[in-house]
Amino acid sequence: MALRLRLALVLIAVFFVAPLSDSQQTLTTVPQQHLDVIKVLVAQEEAWNRGDLEAFAQAYNDSPDTLFITTSINRGFAGLLEAYRRNYPNKAAMGTLSYSDLEVHPLDERFAVVIGRYTLERGKKDGGNAEGIFSLVLEKTAKGWKIVVDHTTG
Repeated sequence: MALRLRLALVLIAVFFVAPLSDSQQTLTTVPQQHLDVIKVLVAQEEAWNRGDLEAFAQAYNDSPDTLFITTSINRGFAGLLEAYRRNYPNKAAMGTLSYSDLEVHPLDERFAVVIGRYTLERGKKDGGNAEGIFSLVLEKTAKGWKIVVDHTTG
């Protein structure tokens, strides 16, 4: 239930921006590209919180060219998924993931950059809490928007 409420609030926040100027309220819609990109991240967050690494990883382009940059540069989807499996072997180690402060910056019709923050809540014995920032480059593919570059700190 809480996840559905969070999703509804995210979509409401993404759909409408309501600046106040001269006592008038203006509503503008967010471009479909922004919504489609945000949906990828919402689905990713939901999959993580279910403990489903394979579904979480579906947000990434299944290609040897996919880059995942943390304290090192990792290349390729297979290596990325293997690293996730190694670092998060069970639901307790995965904890609860939440994204915030998401900003979508379209580059053109096929590419967009997203920046934001993540928070990972988990018990001390399972690695403790973690947080950081990230930037993602997404490409619109035949299978939908996919992450091709992920640079995450934390």
